[in-house]
Amino acid sequence: MALLDPHDPHVVPLETLAAAKLKTWVPKLHYPIRIGEHDQTAFSFGLMWDWAGIAHDERMRTLLADAAARFYRADRACPLRYEPSGEDFLSPCLAEADFMRRVLDRPQFARWLSSFLPQIPHDGNSTWLEPGVVTDRSDPKLAHIDGLNLSRAWMLEGIAQALGPGDPRTATLRASAQKHRAAALPAVTGEHYEGGHWPGTFAVYLVSEAGLR
Repeated sequence: MALLDPHDPHVVPLETLAAAKLKTWVPKLHYPIRIGEHDQTAFSFGLMWDWAGIAHDERMRTLLADAAARFYRADRACPLRYEPSGEDFLSPCLAEADFMRRVLDRPQFARWLSSFLPQIPHDGNSTWLEPGVVTDRSDPKLAHIDGLNLSRAWMLEGIAQALGPGDPRTATLRASAQKHRAAALPAVTGEHYEGGHWPGTFAVYLVSEAGLR
């Protein structure tokens, strides 16, 4: 949704229907979905938030802000050390932080992140979060880790931008983003359909700075 032109007449009918259905569904959702694949709510909510800003849909943003408060505001000490699972292409911890940086103002987000990801170093060291290892890019599930590295790089950049240059964690986040970027972008090729047909989407989010500008 974040990459579509909300004023494109070919897109508006589908967009309007999708937004209406989401506005009905989000209030009914009693629990967040925290997995590392397609239906993770934090990642989707971030894209929806960006779209709502472009489309000037304040009702959607109100619903998403309410969901952020219900699902994520009280979260603490996300177990990032347990990531990734073997088929993840999204980080449950980083995606949540990347969504919350959209909803909270800078001081609120900085405080929330300190409790949510207290393990982020303050010294610019990138070794706290290593890129995921891909052992077989011809395997449609193992190749998910390339997508994980791409989405992590994009989310790390978003979190760093939200904290701003004065926060001691910003350099660390940007160093980690660069390491994941270097590991992931060379893998965006057509050599293997199993991965080649979709990581380009995440690469576009990353190189276009979607949701960051």
